[in-house]
Amino acid sequence: MEYKIDERTITLMISGELDHHTLRDTSRELGQIIDIYLPKKLIFDMRAVRFMDSSGIALIIKAIRRMTELSGEVVLRNVPPSPMKIFAMAGISRYVTVEEGGKAV
Repeated sequence: MEYKIDERTITLMISGELDHHTLRDTSRELGQIIDIYLPKKLIFDMRAVRFMDSSGIALIIKAIRRMTELSGEVVLRNVPPSPMKIFAMAGISRYVTVEEGGKAV
């Protein structure tokens, strides 16, 4: 996972597979990044995600909980169709902003 910081916004570039095999390391790294930088906005840029199972929902929920503690927000950006179906079934758009190309959908 790569990330960039712009003032109090962190953009995480998620790539590859987001499943139960990768969740522990990704979740730990995400927690460390949030704790270090205390962002007001956390953006998951998911354009390079090839596969995601329900572990992706768990990661986003963890991020939502932590960002709520910081009075911040979570944004999902450029989500491929397959992960978007999983997020839609979970109703995740009730808790985050979903963007395509930087615009809310």
